[in-house]
Amino acid sequence: MFQNTYKGKRVLITGHTGFKGGWLTLWLKEMGATICGYSLAPNTIPCLFEAAHVSDGITSIIGDLADTSLLNKTFQDFQPEIVFHLAAQPLVRLSYAEPVLTYQTNVMGTLNVLEAARKCGSVKAFVNITTDKCYENKEVARGYKEDEPMGGYDMYSSSKGCVEILSSSYRRSFLQEPGTYALATARAGNVIGGGDWALDRLIPDCVRSIEAGKEIEIRNPHATRPWQHVLEPLSGYLLLGHLLYTQGKQYAEGFNFGPREDSVLTVADVAQQIVHNYGKGTVKVHKKDNLHEANLLMLNIEKAKRVLGWEPTYSAQEAIAKTAVWYQRFYKGESMHAFTLEQIHDYEGSIPWKKN
Repeated sequence: MFQNTYKGKRVLITGHTGFKGGWLTLWLKEMGATICGYSLAPNTIPCLFEAAHVSDGITSIIGDLADTSLLNKTFQDFQPEIVFHLAAQPLVRLSYAEPVLTYQTNVMGTLNVLEAARKCGSVKAFVNITTDKCYENKEVARGYKEDEPMGGYDMYSSSKGCVEILSSSYRRSFLQEPGTYALATARAGNVIGGGDWALDRLIPDCVRSIEAGKEIEIRNPHATRPWQHVLEPLSGYLLLGHLLYTQGKQYAEGFNFGPREDSVLTVADVAQQIVHNYGKGTVKVHKKDNLHEANLLMLNIEKAKRVLGWEPTYSAQEAIAKTAVWYQRFYKGESMHAFTLEQIHDYEGSIPWKKN
């Protein structure tokens, strides 16, 4: 995979205690990377970090992005060659309750990491993970391209739009000279997979309800989303990191990593498919609150296909099925470290572009 770029490399991951960060850490460790993770402690019980023993065999630093002293020390001590920045306040609804925290973490936290990487001097490639919500969403029935305007109705989305603008400005201001690192941004959408227990996310809410013997309540059944398994965008991030490291700044720009066009489903459809795959549970529509939620948001992934040679592998149905079985295995008490690696290996064997 990725021409063994990651084997033996020092890779720093922010947000390694989170859902996507945990999967990325396990995958990179399987490829032979030496890993340092920097993140707050997990904020849910249970969590992927504990369930899949993500911290085994890595250096794990529990710290805040606002703690620039600890952050800079971590970079200086570890001397990373590649950075994946995933740490964020990732929840739309929480951003209404905590707008200052959302901006402090997502915007200033990102700037702190960019600066720590620049001062360190060892970094060659930096992949900054944002979101599909960084675009000014007009709810049009087509995918957004990388050169379309940034925006965001809610505080989370707008903070990620700011991160994209910040990254572009930082690249032009500080990363033009030889010897500076190659910085790219990566945008993905509604990511699903085993080990996510965050609040106000559809599938974790479905699983919690099923396991508690309660009805699954959904607020916005007709909202349409593109659904993708967590390994899909992670494969894009890893491919992008590989190309930044081996070929440099020609790939230092923004890329969308979305699912196939047939992976666009309503919230109600996804909830019903979880029930079907789980073999139990019922769904009912809950009275919608007055917080704004986008009804339609899609990404155009033609640039990633054309420039990187990347493309998605799983259908939404496959992603949902693989997610459901992960949770079933967890609640049966199986080893989730082993099963998570099994799903990673299965994915590696199925992707059509692995020659890259």
